[in-house]
Amino acid sequence: MPKPKTSGIVLILAVLAAAGGGWWYYANNNSQRAAAEPRVPVQAVKTALAQKRTVAVTLRANGNVTPFNIVEVRPQAQNIVRQVHVREGQDVKAGQLLFTLDQRVDSSNVERARAQVERDRADLAEAEANLKRSQELLARKFLAPAAVDTARARVESLRGALRADVAAAQGSSATLSNNRIVASIAGRIGLITVHAGSLAQPTSAPMLTIAQVEPIAVSFSVPENELQNIRRSYPEGDAPVKVELGDRQVVEGKLYFIDNTADSQTGTIRMKARFENADRKLWPGTYVGVSLVSRRIADAVVLPPQAIVTGPTDRVVYIVQADSTVRMQKVQVLAIDDGEAAVSGVEPGARVVVEGAQNLRPKARVREADAPAGDAGSASANRATRL
Repeated sequence: MPKPKTSGIVLILAVLAAAGGGWWYYANNNSQRAAAEPRVPVQAVKTALAQKRTVAVTLRANGNVTPFNIVEVRPQAQNIVRQVHVREGQDVKAGQLLFTLDQRVDSSNVERARAQVERDRADLAEAEANLKRSQELLARKFLAPAAVDTARARVESLRGALRADVAAAQGSSATLSNNRIVASIAGRIGLITVHAGSLAQPTSAPMLTIAQVEPIAVSFSVPENELQNIRRSYPEGDAPVKVELGDRQVVEGKLYFIDNTADSQTGTIRMKARFENADRKLWPGTYVGVSLVSRRIADAVVLPPQAIVTGPTDRVVYIVQADSTVRMQKVQVLAIDDGEAAVSGVEPGARVVVEGAQNLRPKARVREADAPAGDAGSASANRATRL
């Protein structure tokens, strides 16, 4: 009689039950272990690539437009204004007549001086003739030598008087010419403070001022530690200077003046640039923005300034590595200008954290801010350059 197969079935069921129980124990144990272990968060950041190129370091300052030359017109002596030949705000040329003063007294003085000169010449001619006759009589022994010496002394005295009176006549003529006041430079006239009939005095306010506006100058100050860079970059002292006007227009000129002394109070040194100003865009007394390239850094590593974290002693950046973790790198800032920072200590092509660095620590895992939250490797996969 055959044996029943019940024992085999029971054995199979026992094996399956043991296997199922082991699997349940393994899965339950792993889930508890995963729940107990802390999960490292992936932080969202924005990054940019460090680039290598030549960087121009630009100095920016507030400038004041000043006339290239300015002249205050005053009379040489107190006198009455007879006529004004110009109007306020007029452009004049060098030598153009501005004012005519009362010249009646000076004219009479000139005539008197000229008459004195003519009288001296007549006296001198008579004395020279007497000397000649005296010398002839002395040669014939009809006159004593003392008489000839007296005649010669009179001639010399009259010659000296003639020279003095000629000089006086020239001075009177110069005084007379001062009654015609002319422009010493070409430029634009400002406010006229006198009119016909006014009393003009040398010690009073200027009759008018003439400002030379073609060319024109812009005065500005730069940090004294940049002086050597400017002199090294432009040995001839003709550095190009740009001025930005209120309407975003840019005018270009040349540096022509560096002050001989730096200001110890502010740590700056004053400079001036020359602009042709044929279109009169620059006006004396106005303020403008000035820019000047002081030096160029060749083969500099450039990255956004916001990537630099300033610590207690050093400046650092966070570099994203291939495994999407970050490491801290010490850097030295060479220059910061126009939204770019030139640094040393970072290799070109390195991806640096631009936003979100304040929450990072070395070996922290990051992702690009615009990538999906579950993509931990997006920081290394996203290569969009933000420079």
